[in-house]
Amino acid sequence: MTEKLRIGVMTSGGDAPGMNAAVRAVVKSAIKGGADVYGIYNGYVGLQHPENGGVKELTVGEVSGIINLGGTILGTARCDAMLKPEGRRKAISTLVHYGIDRLICIGGDGSLTGAENLRREWAETVKSLAEAGELPADSLKKHPFLSVIGLPGTIDNDLCGSDITIGADTALHRIVDAVDAIFSTEASHQRTFVVEVMGRHCGYLAVMTGLATGAEWVLIPEDPCPDGWEEKMYAALSKGRHAGKRAAIVIIAEGARDIHGKHISADYVQKFLTQKGEDARVTILGHVQRGGSPSAYDRNLGSLLGHEAVKYALQEKVQHSVVAVMKGNRPDAIPLMQAVEDTHKAQQACISEEDDGALRLRSRSLADTYELFKIANATELKKTIPHPKCIAIVHCGAPAPGMNMAVRTVARLLIAQGHEVVKVQGGLASFIQNASAHEVGIVGHDSGLKKKIVDGDPRFEFLEWMSVTGWACEGGARIGTCHTSFKPSDLYVVSASARAKGIDAIIVIGGWEAYECVNTLYKERYRTNNGSGHGYHLDIPIICVPASIDNNLPGSEFSIGADTALNCIIDCVDKIKRSAVANKRTFLIEVMGAECGYLAQMSGLATGAEYVYLNEEPKNASDILKDIEKLKKQFNEEGRTVALVINNEKSNYSTSVLEAIFETECKGDFNVRQAVLGHIQQGGDPTSFDRTLSARLANAAVSELMKIFDTDGNTMGFVGLQPEGIKFFDFYDYDRMTEKTCRRPTDEWWLEDYLKLNKDLT
Repeated sequence: MTEKLRIGVMTSGGDAPGMNAAVRAVVKSAIKGGADVYGIYNGYVGLQHPENGGVKELTVGEVSGIINLGGTILGTARCDAMLKPEGRRKAISTLVHYGIDRLICIGGDGSLTGAENLRREWAETVKSLAEAGELPADSLKKHPFLSVIGLPGTIDNDLCGSDITIGADTALHRIVDAVDAIFSTEASHQRTFVVEVMGRHCGYLAVMTGLATGAEWVLIPEDPCPDGWEEKMYAALSKGRHAGKRAAIVIIAEGARDIHGKHISADYVQKFLTQKGEDARVTILGHVQRGGSPSAYDRNLGSLLGHEAVKYALQEKVQHSVVAVMKGNRPDAIPLMQAVEDTHKAQQACISEEDDGALRLRSRSLADTYELFKIANATELKKTIPHPKCIAIVHCGAPAPGMNMAVRTVARLLIAQGHEVVKVQGGLASFIQNASAHEVGIVGHDSGLKKKIVDGDPRFEFLEWMSVTGWACEGGARIGTCHTSFKPSDLYVVSASARAKGIDAIIVIGGWEAYECVNTLYKERYRTNNGSGHGYHLDIPIICVPASIDNNLPGSEFSIGADTALNCIIDCVDKIKRSAVANKRTFLIEVMGAECGYLAQMSGLATGAEYVYLNEEPKNASDILKDIEKLKKQFNEEGRTVALVINNEKSNYSTSVLEAIFETECKGDFNVRQAVLGHIQQGGDPTSFDRTLSARLANAAVSELMKIFDTDGNTMGFVGLQPEGIKFFDFYDYDRMTEKTCRRPTDEWWLEDYLKLNKDLT
């Protein structure tokens, strides 16, 4: 009889939120795949002292209910013994003793290097141990080599080859929440705060925090400061004060240094600013960045990569080490030592004098975000050009957290290039409502009219650089929005109103209604009249930026606001679960999304829900009854105390109907409650993910608009995040990319893979 595969899983190095989700995924996926899983406790220390509970078989029950926990249930510790040959010999002996020849290691580059060293020394060491009588003679035959699969678990996000690492998103949440809180108090006192964040060799947390919070200055290891940097920083802060800013934030990564290799501390920055007369204070966030419940993104990232790691572990033999990574929002695997060596190169580049060498080794997106930060968060940048354009910014559709950051970024990037920016209060409907007869009568496009007519309409107001200060962290929609759709009779009025106000282009930040309105304008732009003899085609560029908590827009895998809504949902569900302990209760939780199941699917995965009901995968009565029978068995025979069912608001059965079915068919084996989360999902301040996504999409929209201006074009299109980066799509492709009746994209990237993942982990 063939022995079952035995997989070891360990967490090592600094703990990172999301590690428990990865451990849970490894255990559940491996057991479902027919393998046994052994937890190695306290990192490599567990292999040195297996007799003290260092190695123990894990069951599904032991990893249930841990997905929302911070830290790691396996523990982690520094192990100096692994630096010595005898320590590695002991570790290999322990693994062979337990029959483990597949090792999944969750940690940073140091932890992964330790696992690779065990793999390299495996055959020679096992042979030596057998010859010495410390292992059975056939040990090497049974376990000819060690398969090592790494998972990147580090809040610094410093492993080269992966777009993101487990824990980084949660750490960014903690930092941004702290800086938001600091900002309110420092504004009251007109202070400057110097905030130190983690990142000995990587400035990811510092750069993303700076962009997300509207900080004035950022110091990172990858961009060593040139001589005289202190005066430049002070000049920028002073300029902000003179422009009316009551508060200033300097974000410094703990590994920041100058071009001579000298470390720059937060205390040094404070001392310099104090000598200049600033009321400067230091906040070192420290280990608070590692703590707390993991974000929705980290829970799902840990689950996805843990599941991916098991795929490799279950293969017959993996003779070289790999690390499961995220590339372009998809799981992938790359040679482990390639990732480690590239990471070490980036660390070395931080202390060299090569311009942006370390940034280029990290990732193109980090370098681009750093450049975006320097423009969008400057005190004021504005150049004069001979013929500035007038660009309107407008919303349409339901509000989505992160819209304000998009407006802020678009406005500042355009102003920095010398253009004029108009905010349209109240959404696209403002182009139709109360349009004056004078506007409707204007057919020609005379940009010389813009100042007079725009200034005379309270719904159309020019934005200045400082007028969007403080918008980065705010939820809602500062300039208002609307739910509207254009009828053919409206098109002439829209066109005439835009021309009369001298608007040269429009950037629309919004959801499904926004895209539908612009698509109507696109289709009608070449018609010659509306039945009354007036031409009404709108021949100016229009670009849409996706903002919808439903995440149901074509061309973009993530929409602004969806991450905030998802985190709101898991926060509510975590609280609901705690309320039901020992009550033998099933909660039916309804979430938004209309006919797109993204929020339901992702929140189900992130909360460990037993079942998720989607519009995309309709359930019939027979399916529901089977689910209820499984739950009854779990409550009665397996000791379950609480169960979660996530229901999309437009699934086959309403939540009320489901509640009635569950209550009738459970026969008293458990009780049932429903919770409709409602509009709380649209509220709150945007998460760090939504803020940085918003800024990046806004930047792409402005870049595309500049290209259109350079060619005197009138393209209508939309930007979106794709695996290869942010792309631009023409509205010519809009109809083929959407399911109109269901208000969702034809290609929902998450649907097939994440449905399977959720089923494998329940």
